[in-house]
Amino acid sequence: MAAATAAGAAAAAAAVSLIACYILFRNRSTKVPWAPASRSSCTSGRRTRRRGLVEAIGNTPLIRINSLSDATGCEIMGKAEFLNPGGSVKDRVAVKIIEEALESGELICGGTVTEGSAGSTAISLATVAPAYGCRCHVVIPDDAAIEKSQIIEALGATVERVRPVSITHRDHFVNIARRRALEANKLAEVQTQTNGLALVDSKTTDDKLAIMQRESNRTQNNDPSHVSAEMPHSRKCNPSSDSKGGFFADQFENMANYRAHYEWTGPEIWEQTKGSLDAFVAAAGTGGTIAGVSRYLKEKNKSIKCFLMDPPGSGLFNKVTRGVMYTKEEAEGKRLKNPFDTITEGIGINRVTRNFMMAELDGAYRGTDREAVEMSRFLLRNDGLFVGSSSAMNCVGAVRVARDLGPGHTIVTILCDSGMRHLSKFFNDQYLADHGLTPTATGLEFLDK
Repeated sequence: MAAATAAGAAAAAAAVSLIACYILFRNRSTKVPWAPASRSSCTSGRRTRRRGLVEAIGNTPLIRINSLSDATGCEIMGKAEFLNPGGSVKDRVAVKIIEEALESGELICGGTVTEGSAGSTAISLATVAPAYGCRCHVVIPDDAAIEKSQIIEALGATVERVRPVSITHRDHFVNIARRRALEANKLAEVQTQTNGLALVDSKTTDDKLAIMQRESNRTQNNDPSHVSAEMPHSRKCNPSSDSKGGFFADQFENMANYRAHYEWTGPEIWEQTKGSLDAFVAAAGTGGTIAGVSRYLKEKNKSIKCFLMDPPGSGLFNKVTRGVMYTKEEAEGKRLKNPFDTITEGIGINRVTRNFMMAELDGAYRGTDREAVEMSRFLLRNDGLFVGSSSAMNCVGAVRVARDLGPGHTIVTILCDSGMRHLSKFFNDQYLADHGLTPTATGLEFLDK
């Protein structure tokens, strides 16, 4: 009954959004060739507040993390982004990406948003897309916590789990997501042509689709085992015969990600602290949060220090502190594709994204998996804060900054999401024991140098 109610609510929201978009924007032009000339974007160029789900995103509280503040003599503040409707800071990104795509005409109401994500952005897109009358198709690495894909499926999105490979590989989850959008666009074009030509034979259309599917699933090394593994997903992106095309969200390179935090999160932090903060610290995955917030705060006050907190396996620490992505021991050509198996999800990367390039940083810190695990349990015991791996790593960074700056300073970080989507790994006692990460600390001694 609950599933039926949720499905009905989602369908109703989509229907209302479609009708509103048609009435309000029927005279606007669009860039996608298969859309009727009278259909266009579902939003204005400037983000507009409204009633409903989208209105509930943002304006999250900035809370004092009492245990860390008392231990360091600083005011350590956490932006409680886990209180967004979709449960994470990525809700802001999902809204900005979809609204800009609708405004530009790259996405239309009824279209499918595709994304390759380790979890949080995918959940946010699946949460937000129906509010704009859109669908969602997510490609996720199969080593991500299983509850993340379960949440996405429960939200009504299509989930495609694939094996983890290097970003340079054709079948990295991000690259597959890009192809899914292209497939949806091709199908929409075929349908438009079919509807416009009465003599088009249905068999010819089926042949075209079969050819496109074979081309999409052919890997660079012609690995038949991988082709067969991907085949069942080849049409999931297009569940309806009335396709409205696809749009690849591209959270790593889409500058809407950065703008969401420069125009939205950064100003909130500035206003909530009344401009009285000394430092900001956060980890980076796509780089959008740390770039947008750091640049905004620096523009308001150059003396505010902004730092990166980097997890194991990421090259960003080296990039910030030494100007190169790899150490001598990790030089290109010698480095393994996946040399680390970190317990943190959604942060750390070995390339510089367009979003991260916008960051204005004064330095960087490096954390460990054990520090993140111990910090999460410390916060739960002492503050009642049940946060995920990236939030815990951010708090490790906040303590490091506080100790370096000394008592009397105000440090802000991001509490990205809660521990609810980290149960099978980060909060699984057996998983931690198997990886030698069982927490044992009673205080903050795990951070002692």
